[in-house]
Amino acid sequence: MKIKVYGVSLTAWVAAACLARAGNDVLIEGPDSQLEKPLEDISALRDEPGLLDQIELQLKAGRLQRTRDKGAYAEIHWLALEHNEFDAARQIIRSLGKANPDNLLIVNQCNFGVGATDQLQDELNQDTNQVVVYIPNNLQEGKALEGFSQAKRVIIGSDNNWAITMTRSLIRPFIQNIEHLQLMTSREAEFTKFAITGMLAIRLGYINELANLADQMDVDIDTIREGMGADPRIGRHYLAPGCGFGGQNFNQYIARFSEIFENKGKDSLLKTVISENEIQKELLFKKLWQHYRCNLTGKTIGIWGASFKPGTASVDNAPSLKLIDALLAQGVQVRVHDPEALGNLKKHYRNAPLLSFCDDAYDAIKDTDALLLVTEWPEYWSPDYRKLLEAMQTPLVIDGRNIFDREALELYGFTYMGVGR
Repeated sequence: MKIKVYGVSLTAWVAAACLARAGNDVLIEGPDSQLEKPLEDISALRDEPGLLDQIELQLKAGRLQRTRDKGAYAEIHWLALEHNEFDAARQIIRSLGKANPDNLLIVNQCNFGVGATDQLQDELNQDTNQVVVYIPNNLQEGKALEGFSQAKRVIIGSDNNWAITMTRSLIRPFIQNIEHLQLMTSREAEFTKFAITGMLAIRLGYINELANLADQMDVDIDTIREGMGADPRIGRHYLAPGCGFGGQNFNQYIARFSEIFENKGKDSLLKTVISENEIQKELLFKKLWQHYRCNLTGKTIGIWGASFKPGTASVDNAPSLKLIDALLAQGVQVRVHDPEALGNLKKHYRNAPLLSFCDDAYDAIKDTDALLLVTEWPEYWSPDYRKLLEAMQTPLVIDGRNIFDREALELYGFTYMGVGR
């Protein structure tokens, strides 16, 4: 099939790469400023594991092209614009409706809100099979290619039989091992996507709230988690306490859903989750501040992990940013290691003389007064405790993801602090 993808977001590039890899001829259209950029300068490609290589491979094979030709022919059109580009989407829809009188399929994968697909559909003539289908964006940064090409669950939002048949044919290469394929109206599909994301955020917020309470009540949140997770009504997913969550897509969906509640005059738990998450990002600094009795003068602090989660180089809304800002404001020397995100961190902090970027994890804790673990990259889970002890000036570890063995660290002589431990 000949497919045109609109947008230069991570969602757009992932869709373009996977659709091209499946044998389709794919055009990707976006602003000239983005299409003229070298691929390696596009953060969405650079930060997502494997995506840049896959895009280069498909471009070389000729199955993918970057285009400025707004009138280029395509059988199927795939919208993957940013959440604030609804007007641009409406204009695209209008142009396509005029140029393609019959059998026009448009897949909407944008985070515009509940009812947005219906509004786009109003620009078209459904009687001649001009149809907008909504497919929720289930992209997880760090696993985006796998999530698209090996989907475990897909929702198709449409009540048009022709469009559903065409959409299933389009995504057939990616649903061979699917566990759930659900059909519903586009409005129901949009609401479902928001509801899922909101539930995950609430679980994260709740386990963090429990962990903070556990700190005050002298109980171990890991034991509590085991008890909760063993209950089949609850399960273990998204019950890992920590120093806050980040990421662009996740935060956007939560914020947009919270806005929907507000627009309907309803109070929402999500608003509280968002505000409490920002407070949670301050947790490691607060523990450090209290340990040193509100005096960090002359201290040097090592940080392991800057990306908002393992598997990505992105620092969008990352807890590390709030932590580093607080430390720098106190005049602290900060040494940071991250296996992927240092480039983006350097761009964020262009002129910060107190901040050092370390290519080696153990170099980041040399002569430090504390190690603060922010992102649970696999290489951090089992460190050389003796090497840590020898490198640090003060053997203090504040574990923002509860990945270290507390008893082992204490046997080596470390002071250990976790989240709810």
